[in-house]
Amino acid sequence: MDLLTIGAFAKACRLSPKALRLYDELELLRPARVDPETGYRYYAVEQLERARLVAWLRRLGMPLARIREVCALPPEAAAKEIRAYWAQVEADTAVRRDLAAFLVSQLTAQPRKDTTMLELRYSAHSDRGRVRPDNQDTAYAGTRLLAVADGFGPAGAPASSAAVEALRFLDTEEVPAGDVLNLLEDAVRGATDAVRDVANGAGGPDEAGTTLTAVLWTGSRLALVHIGDSRAYLLRDGALFRITHDHTVVQSLIDEGRLTPEEATAHPQRALLLKALPGEPPAAPDLRLHDAHPGDRYLLCSDGLYGIVPDARIRTLLTDADAPDEAVLTLIAEANGAGGPDNVSCVVADVVESAA
Repeated sequence: MDLLTIGAFAKACRLSPKALRLYDELELLRPARVDPETGYRYYAVEQLERARLVAWLRRLGMPLARIREVCALPPEAAAKEIRAYWAQVEADTAVRRDLAAFLVSQLTAQPRKDTTMLELRYSAHSDRGRVRPDNQDTAYAGTRLLAVADGFGPAGAPASSAAVEALRFLDTEEVPAGDVLNLLEDAVRGATDAVRDVANGAGGPDEAGTTLTAVLWTGSRLALVHIGDSRAYLLRDGALFRITHDHTVVQSLIDEGRLTPEEATAHPQRALLLKALPGEPPAAPDLRLHDAHPGDRYLLCSDGLYGIVPDARIRTLLTDADAPDEAVLTLIAEANGAGGPDNVSCVVADVVESAA
């Protein structure tokens, strides 16, 4: 058998020695021989075709687990799998294209010149799910305030409740449009203190924490505050946009290009948060304003929904539901129908022209 050193093989197949060592560990591309004394790897010339296929599939962005499946298939079946993968990539790219267009529209939008009065129609519900013994989520919807919090730790339920309760005064006060982000940021400081008090009362800072995603309605705009991995989505003109960014370890790896979204779904640290309340020291939340259009539908949810129901399915269910209460119950039923492994909370709000 003609054998190549790992360096020569890497050069021939255009995979780095580091990648070859990783693929050996993953049993994706095992060397033909390993020197028992030095551990040095040698590869057969006949392995070049498989190695080049692996390299090409990685350039496509295919996750390693799926590459392993493709390489195990006969040529025709492998080709079919690659076509299916690329069709999904194109669909995902179309979604990102819509998101890019939405962001450009948001950043270049001119202030509304019409005098149409807008209001929210809303619904909120939180469900224990099918597996967890307790519900640590809190969901709230009011005339001005929408919020979802996902608690964790032994005192997670009172932590999420305290965070939302600390914001509820915003639902009864007239909101000054020019100072809404500062007002919301101050309210989150109060929520941080409230969650810290819960943690201290339960035995220490490790006993409670929570995510928090909330929006405050000003009459024509929504002010968004976000920390953790609960999410906010916008359904506009049939397209679904995620308008929050997860504060998680796997999201940071995706941002750095070290992980694909497909690989993230099975990552062992996918639930590990980089930011949450109370935080030591307290982490800065994301804050931004969104112009509202009549017909917009907003969704706030915990990871018990999007972690089990794909975004494409969420878009379909949001689109098909006539009213916010129907949308909320349908989304929760979908998550529970898929096993309900986590608490699931949803807030849905429609932007409509005021009847007054």
